[in-house]
Amino acid sequence: MSRPPRGAGMTRVLELDGITKHFGSTLANDNVSLHLERGEVVALLGENGAGKTTLMSILFGHYTADAGEVRVEGQALPPGKSRAAIRAGVGMVHQHFALAANLTVLENVMTGTEPLWRPRSDRFAARRRLADLSERFGLPVDPEARVADLSVGERQRVEILKALYNEARILILDEPTAVLTTQQAERLFATLREMAAKGLSIIFISHKLNEVMSASDRVVVLRGGRVVAERRTRDTSKDELAELMVGRAVERPRRPPAHPGELLLEAREIHLSGHGGAALNGVSFRLRAGETLGIIGVSGNGQTTLAGVVSGLYPPDVGSLEIRGAPLPRHDVASVIDAGIGRIPEDRHAEGVLGDMATWENVVLERLWSPEFSRRGIVRRGAARAATARLLTDYDVRGAQVDGRVRLLSGGNMQKLILGRVMESYPSIIVAAQPSRGLDEGAIAGVHRRLIEAREQGAGILLISEDLDEVIALSDRIRAIVGGRLSPAIPAERADARLLGLMMAGDWATAEEIERQEEAAHAL
Repeated sequence: MSRPPRGAGMTRVLELDGITKHFGSTLANDNVSLHLERGEVVALLGENGAGKTTLMSILFGHYTADAGEVRVEGQALPPGKSRAAIRAGVGMVHQHFALAANLTVLENVMTGTEPLWRPRSDRFAARRRLADLSERFGLPVDPEARVADLSVGERQRVEILKALYNEARILILDEPTAVLTTQQAERLFATLREMAAKGLSIIFISHKLNEVMSASDRVVVLRGGRVVAERRTRDTSKDELAELMVGRAVERPRRPPAHPGELLLEAREIHLSGHGGAALNGVSFRLRAGETLGIIGVSGNGQTTLAGVVSGLYPPDVGSLEIRGAPLPRHDVASVIDAGIGRIPEDRHAEGVLGDMATWENVVLERLWSPEFSRRGIVRRGAARAATARLLTDYDVRGAQVDGRVRLLSGGNMQKLILGRVMESYPSIIVAAQPSRGLDEGAIAGVHRRLIEAREQGAGILLISEDLDEVIALSDRIRAIVGGRLSPAIPAERADARLLGLMMAGDWATAEEIERQEEAAHAL
């Protein structure tokens, strides 16, 4: 449901007029204009690489526009000066949080708010002000908690409070739900609606159509760096926005019936603790060729740890992982890659790419010593660059240069690069952890198509995702992970949101009955 319309007499607080920005030969923003009213929530919608983050970074002073002007309450902002934007009442919460993990919440919020020459900080006044903001906007936090000990949702609250502490009247959120669970995202948008009702003006960058429809008053659509449409949210639909966003009708592919083959991967009673994630407690499962096993669960129940074990990052304390009936010679990443396991990691920045290395280096990194890319210990750079150029085209990785640094890519295009690297190595087993997180609707359809094609060609896919629609659409069997334990498996055809919700909450009675029925049917 869309939000109720605002009343008349709204005051314009922000204008972007004719913003144009180039990065080399790439045109990121092309004569973009938009505005924001007091107490309004505007969704900035667009596919990966559409120029959304660049535009908001110009607004916040991280980048300088080649042309155009930013005005806050009628006053022009000096270009490329974040401090001026903050003083004008603009706050920005980045997709990847900019918090010092070793400091407390209060210390993070206070950082940069006091002159260096002040003899001592007024922590008492700062704590009182933080408590007032926390209560007023419904953002509960412990001021003395260390940021390293906070959940992702709590860290996001700290980022928002930091902006409000700087007296932000305009709040920009870049992909605010990219790392949040469904429940955390719902709480965040409920909070944002309350904040808007109290006069805060909000722009949030997104390509998730459900949250755009439920949380915004108005939608501005970017495609190819240009504004292609603007709609009142109540006057549009998800289908229309999806087509406006990618320039064509988008339909996700359908999974054909599975024909499971040989046993590819078996986990036997794996126990593992630590590693910054939830423990695993006796995890066992089997994965066959030509099938997809979906793992669902509320964030923090062991999904990250499980993906790390199968990817070779974490050797189990107890238990074993067998590939085609044989244990790994060593439980490390190199052995896993040599065994034919391709890895799409959950955290693309920390585990998927090396940001300061060139695109071609990231593409061939896991196959560097293959005859295709090296000879007598010397890297065949020409072959590597040619393979990279083909991958960038085949997987529609936008804004990438073969010799450019990967960290300059948008998150979604970085994910497409990782997907291409995995698929072009033709693995027999694919570990796909949150594979469509941060992707637009068109890119999601592309990822799903590639995973279905790999399954049809005989790969076994371990899909770990918090997106229930994705798991139901791609999986042949589904299990829930709760407290580091796996539920019984159910066929995807018998799954619905209610049953999966019960399984994620630890109620496995129905799943156990379904599993018994399936076993009895196969025994006949």
